[in-house]
Amino acid sequence: MRSVRAVIIAMVLLVGLHGCDAGRSEGGKQPVELTVSAAASLQDALKEVKTAFEHEHPNIRIHYNFGSSGALQKQIAQGAPVDLFFSAAVLPFEELKKEGLIDSTHEKTVVANELVLIVPKQEEGAIQSLDDITRAKRVAIGIPESVPAGIYAKQTLERAGLWENVEPRLVLAKDVRQVLTYVETGNVDAGFVYRTDALVSGNVHIATAVPDEMHEPIVYPLGVVKTSEHLQEARQFYAYLTSEQALKQFEQYGFRRAH
Repeated sequence: MRSVRAVIIAMVLLVGLHGCDAGRSEGGKQPVELTVSAAASLQDALKEVKTAFEHEHPNIRIHYNFGSSGALQKQIAQGAPVDLFFSAAVLPFEELKKEGLIDSTHEKTVVANELVLIVPKQEEGAIQSLDDITRAKRVAIGIPESVPAGIYAKQTLERAGLWENVEPRLVLAKDVRQVLTYVETGNVDAGFVYRTDALVSGNVHIATAVPDEMHEPIVYPLGVVKTSEHLQEARQFYAYLTSEQALKQFEQYGFRRAH
């Protein structure tokens, strides 16, 4: 009896496994994983976008590689397996276009941002303007050679005639989120980040917003990488990122629509 029962159980399990396999094959396309290299300042908004997109496209999984746009651009140029690039500045994006690595039929400037000067929450009122930054002992900005927010910060300080005064006290960060962390923890007296970064933290205070004319426009170009092994799916995600639904999600996190 035991041997017969064992055979029956084995047959039931075998049928069940075949049923599962059949279900997978009936589901159509095999799951596809897309890698999106995106500016660090986009991470909160993009995580929400990912949830909504994957709900509508269960056969596609999104993986993000967040960092400074300059560093991400170099990774893609060196052959990193990336499907889409979402930059926080025009220059790194244009560099990849020059190298023929961006799909010209699927590229667009999607959103814009604003540069702000922030201070630790407990130091609210100590610095209230750009000129007040001369009183800070340490000021954090992104590395100007690779971090767009750092480039915009340097342009701002130069145009305000403050660069030479502030430069000796600069603390350089690998991306804009590291600047935010430095200010949150009180390791610096002030720092330059995007408004969207400041809005996600309860530990910093926006001392002042930087006028747009003090730096190059802060815009975020998006494009499909030509070397993607999943161009069809990458273009699907591109279409979603540029859709009205996604734009509304970006606006909820403080981004503005690009003109």
